[in-house]
Amino acid sequence: MSDVNAVKNLVENYKVLKSEISKIIVGQEDAVNFTLLSIFCGGHSLLIGVPGLAKTLLVNTVSNVLGLDFKRIQFTPDLMPSDILGSEILDENKKFKFIKGPIFSNIILADEINRTPPKTQAALLEAMQERSVTITNNHYKLDLPFFVLATQNPIEQEGTYPLPEAQLDRFMFSIHLEYPTFKEEVAVVKNTTSTTNAVVNAILSGKEILAIQNLIRKIPVTDHVVEYAVGLVGKTRPNSNQATSLVKNYIDWGAGPRASQNLILAAKAHAAVHGKYSPDIADVKAVAVPILSHRIVKNYKAEAEGITIKNIIESLF
Repeated sequence: MSDVNAVKNLVENYKVLKSEISKIIVGQEDAVNFTLLSIFCGGHSLLIGVPGLAKTLLVNTVSNVLGLDFKRIQFTPDLMPSDILGSEILDENKKFKFIKGPIFSNIILADEINRTPPKTQAALLEAMQERSVTITNNHYKLDLPFFVLATQNPIEQEGTYPLPEAQLDRFMFSIHLEYPTFKEEVAVVKNTTSTTNAVVNAILSGKEILAIQNLIRKIPVTDHVVEYAVGLVGKTRPNSNQATSLVKNYIDWGAGPRASQNLILAAKAHAAVHGKYSPDIADVKAVAVPILSHRIVKNYKAEAEGITIKNIIESLF
């Protein structure tokens, strides 16, 4: 299949995927869009929202429509790295046998990732980066495609272990789920308090997802779009000559080079699902907030004055 036909096919599949997901997930259009884009790019996402906004249900539904294996790991303060990665045990022949942990799946839901200690967080994040795990000097490759979709509750911070900025940077997108509108909440209540059970169909296979990821990588980008993305990231750094007064006054740390890489990759995916064969500046802007928001650290002055990261990013456009 030519790349032109592959893009057309992706546009159709994207529409069907969203239609299937909407059977279960009411509203949350941005969350659905960015979750699918991260999967098409081969990236991981952090889903942030208060309890009851269907974070877990969204991940489960996405795994079903993509025809992928799905495992949920409930992160707790006593969770150990071996509970995620697996461990070696002595079998009946007194030989060591490796028992795979839940990380050996296509989609991992890391539920409330900030509730587990840094050692366990680090074990997951290493697997995210390397797509492999090492147990007692033995190396095990993870099945591809492989995605981690982690969730965080932004209101309960007692007894949590916030992810350090260096580890947050491993996530391609930071996706904030908002409260539903009145009409959406009415639809949610009707759907979940009746005997009707919606069934979603698997639209893509793992092999097709890997082909989409390869297609996204092959999409060409003009120099001026790359320069715009790099310039946008540069503006988030308070010590940069490009930084605006808003950034200098309210930001402690800006985004690093991985943000520029992810901006271009996500812009390619955003362009492709909308039928374009090369991204433009509008595509970069469309993905900028979820790509940059978890990579920028605002100062106490911004907190005191109610300045949000989203406000600052959008001011840079």
